[in-house]
Amino acid sequence: MLGVLPVVLAMLMVGQQSVSDAPAAQQGLPSSPAPQGLPSSPAPQGLKGLISSVAPGQGTSADSNGDSTSVSSTSPATPVQAGTQPAGQAASGSTGSSIARPSYDQAPPEVPAAGQGPAFTMRTGVNFVEVPVTVEDKHGQLVAGLTYRDFKVYENNVRQQLRFFTVDPFPLSVAFVIDQSVKQDTMSRINDSLAALQGAFAPYDSVAIFTYNNGPVLRTAFTAAEGARVPATIAALKTQGREMGVPVNDGPMATPGIIVNNQDFDRNQTMHPATAGGHLTIPKEVHALNDAILEAAELTAGQPKGRRRIVYVIGDGKEAGSKASYKEVVRYLQTHKIAVYGTLVGDSATWGIGFLDRFHLPFFLQENILPKYAAATGGQFASEYHRNGIEESFAKITEEVRNQYTLGYNSHEPMLDGKFRKIEVQVTRPGLTVLAKDGYYPSAQDAQ
Repeated sequence: MLGVLPVVLAMLMVGQQSVSDAPAAQQGLPSSPAPQGLPSSPAPQGLKGLISSVAPGQGTSADSNGDSTSVSSTSPATPVQAGTQPAGQAASGSTGSSIARPSYDQAPPEVPAAGQGPAFTMRTGVNFVEVPVTVEDKHGQLVAGLTYRDFKVYENNVRQQLRFFTVDPFPLSVAFVIDQSVKQDTMSRINDSLAALQGAFAPYDSVAIFTYNNGPVLRTAFTAAEGARVPATIAALKTQGREMGVPVNDGPMATPGIIVNNQDFDRNQTMHPATAGGHLTIPKEVHALNDAILEAAELTAGQPKGRRRIVYVIGDGKEAGSKASYKEVVRYLQTHKIAVYGTLVGDSATWGIGFLDRFHLPFFLQENILPKYAAATGGQFASEYHRNGIEESFAKITEEVRNQYTLGYNSHEPMLDGKFRKIEVQVTRPGLTVLAKDGYYPSAQDAQ
């Protein structure tokens, strides 16, 4: 046993010598620095010596030789890339708090390449909100060239950090709603202008057509905007409109109409039976605009994601006799991301009469509610009286839709609480007007 011990010790000494004699590059270790001279004074020993070697406000760090050197706390920090935060370090400006506040200017949103915006999908696992925005100058002209830095978005008065931004045009799914309860002369102008409707769309757009008088009627479901079905449907739906003249009941111009029980009977008037001389009762008119917009919205809501969903109304904007209420229809539109655009015609396009409609004059229909629909959903409307203006409005409004900015953010509110969220979009540049929806109701479709 004692004879084996010297042999083992000799082998260990030989192995250690061979490792230490190998070049540093072969061992995978850094080359050792050249020997340095010792300081003139002996290094301090113990804790007291360590404290005495560090000046107030300084720490220690290892230099290139592995020795401990003092570092001033006021020396400039290592630059950090914008939008990042060093690990274990609180946000700038915080005192003892580890909560990092969002920096809206340093965290750019997702900006897809040109032409990829409509096909881009945000997968967030939270409630993602998409906000189409139209920006105009003081002359009503569209403003181009803005970036995400020019926008501020607030939800329920809390600023949101943008996660998505694009200027690419989206394909359109437009449900046209044509008012056939207008007067005959107005209906004639609408019929003549509908021939220009198809020219406002691109091959990748789709169109559905509704009409309404006493109630909505689907003329064609969504089809290619430039297909043959659109002009055929337009040609078939033309009508004369309502005759709004005063009936003549006596004299040489009187028309007996329908005789019932040896008495004149006209479907546009009734005679009060308790009055010997007869009492004229004007029948209540029906303009089922709410019902027509709701039915068009229900069809439009089934269009795929990645398309602009629009209900486009051509009429005088008056409402009377619908089963659905305005609030009910607006909630459906805001839940399914549908905007209402329109062209006002007839009396509503005439300054005097359209203006007086706002005051609910006795014995008159409700106000023109089309502007209210447009404002609540982020849409727009034109007011045109003549045929040429109606035709030009189709192309003008579709141009506005194609030149919108699309902003996206992750809502800080609960995903599906059913409560209305108010949205406000601001532009940092002065003198510009922003058109965007007032808000939205969350739905399961928003959770991606």
